[in-house]
Amino acid sequence: MIEAFLDYALGPHGRAIGNFYFENQMILNAIVVIGALSSMVLKRRVTSKTCE
Repeated sequence: MIEAFLDYALGPHGRAIGNFYFENQMILNAIVVIGALSSMVLKRRVTSKTCE
């Protein structure tokens, strides 16, 4: 479904991006999750230091 949307909406460039994503989605999703978790931890540390 997503692949068909990318093909239609973005044309050949979308197809290249989609192929890259589908081939490397485990690594890319892990990077996003690690980034989100580290951002949450850093925000929590900053707020806890300012409250003390």
